[in-house]
Amino acid sequence: MVFRPRRREGSAAERAPPPDDAEFIGQLHRALIDRLEDDQALLGDDPTLMRRRVETMVEEYLDLRGYAAPPARVASLAGEVINELHGYGPLEPLLADDDITDILVNGPRRVFIERGGRLERAEVRFLNDAHVLRVVRRMLSPLGRRLDEASPMVDARLPDGSRVNAIIPPLALDGPCVSIRKFREDALTAEDLIAFDSAPAELMAVLQRAVVERRNILISGGTGTGKTTLLNVLSAAIPEAERVVTIEDSAELQLGSQHVVRLETRAPNTEGEGEVTARQLVKNSLRMRPDRIILGESRGDEVLDMLQAMNTGHMGSMSTVHANSARDSLVRLQMMVRLSSFQGTDALVNQIIATALDMIIQVDRDASGHRHVGEVLRVTGLRRGAITLAPLYRRHEALADVESIDWSKSVEEIS
Repeated sequence: MVFRPRRREGSAAERAPPPDDAEFIGQLHRALIDRLEDDQALLGDDPTLMRRRVETMVEEYLDLRGYAAPPARVASLAGEVINELHGYGPLEPLLADDDITDILVNGPRRVFIERGGRLERAEVRFLNDAHVLRVVRRMLSPLGRRLDEASPMVDARLPDGSRVNAIIPPLALDGPCVSIRKFREDALTAEDLIAFDSAPAELMAVLQRAVVERRNILISGGTGTGKTTLLNVLSAAIPEAERVVTIEDSAELQLGSQHVVRLETRAPNTEGEGEVTARQLVKNSLRMRPDRIILGESRGDEVLDMLQAMNTGHMGSMSTVHANSARDSLVRLQMMVRLSSFQGTDALVNQIIATALDMIIQVDRDASGHRHVGEVLRVTGLRRGAITLAPLYRRHEALADVESIDWSKSVEEIS
């Protein structure tokens, strides 16, 4: 659509502001984008000059239709057009905001963000379902991933490390849904967690010492409680000389050590081929001479191989698991071992877990969105077929006498 500016009668103050409905905004976007795509010279290489030209085009478009808008509104409309051309549309300002950790799109008109651990409604919106799809496909295109009726779900990692998950109709009944977990370039440190009151300094010192002493650690917690953040912080305590292999579905860990091998699973292609699972990577990592293995999240049959690795010389390994309590995490592990088609008894499963793990750290998020270490339990052994635990720390309670911790275990023989 090509338009020619034509001055309407009346001053700008006398003219009405432009409509704020999706149909009008969509028409404006389409008209300006068509014109810019037809004449790329209008854009130029100077971002400032490009913005001025687009703002002028917005004013001309509004004037042609008898509308006038204040400079702030013109700048906002121009920014939307530029984002549509070169970026991710309405998501651009959210992706640029370092205080936002998650972006959740529940259809074109309902966009939510997580800031400071709490969800809130975002002011941005999409024009319609097609607009959401266009932006998501722009994200996925450089990654070689597709999103359509044949592949209505996708999980991918953006070039900056952010994770994006999308699901579309007919699976999503109310329109396309997108979840983006933003990647934090400046990884949090132990000092940050102490300052945020996520863990007391005395506890962080104990956890870091446990890492140095090569204790096998499981971090348990619900979605969004900070499991990966704590795993990353504790990983910083691994001595530089040790060789570490990390295994993740989407690479998020930011280990400072120079001797790190990062492995990432691969989803099957559109023909259902080429998948590389976490279990395959755990098995392969054992052939890579690792001192430690860090499994970003235990979620399936790879747990058995990870526990066996912990039991066969790869001390100081770590992983996370989704669970509502430290004791619930053991049930999750037992279930996942069974998923691997392990044929042993329940008592033998418990013995494998009890001998492999040294410590379970439970992380929680309260109603205000504050994330913190809720409790730390030491795995003390096995008694009458059940895993025994001893508390080291509970939030708002005194830390146990960690100087005299006896890490030896009492494990029954399983016949």
